[in-house]
Amino acid sequence: MYRVITVETTEREELIDITSRVESVVEDSGIQYGLVSVYVQGATAGLMIQENWDDSVQSDIVTLLRTIIPPGVWKHDYQDNNGDAHLKAGLVGPSETIPLIDGDLGLSTWQNIFLCEFDGPRRERWIVITILEDR
Repeated sequence: MYRVITVETTEREELIDITSRVESVVEDSGIQYGLVSVYVQGATAGLMIQENWDDSVQSDIVTLLRTIIPPGVWKHDYQDNNGDAHLKAGLVGPSETIPLIDGDLGLSTWQNIFLCEFDGPRRERWIVITILEDR
């Protein structure tokens, strides 16, 4: 079973909590056990499981990636001025897999799923959610 959701981003670089959207898809599926794959389409965004307690962690991640991969110094910038976004997305990666346990995402208390935007703002980022049932 799979579903595609869309997320609008408002900043060039930001982390957006999409956990509740993924949970809604899981609930609609009725599947109790298996794996949930979450995949963002696009070469300048990524997905990350990270702490959800306060947004300082998300802000720190953006700051770290800006520090180690600064904008404006990459060969790809001559094409469309987003070389850093491609490198950040490649480092973070486009997907996460979460166990499905008793119909719930197998995340810990402090974990949520974040869309990592590195080349926004974007009207739509497409995220494919695939649920594989354990039978």
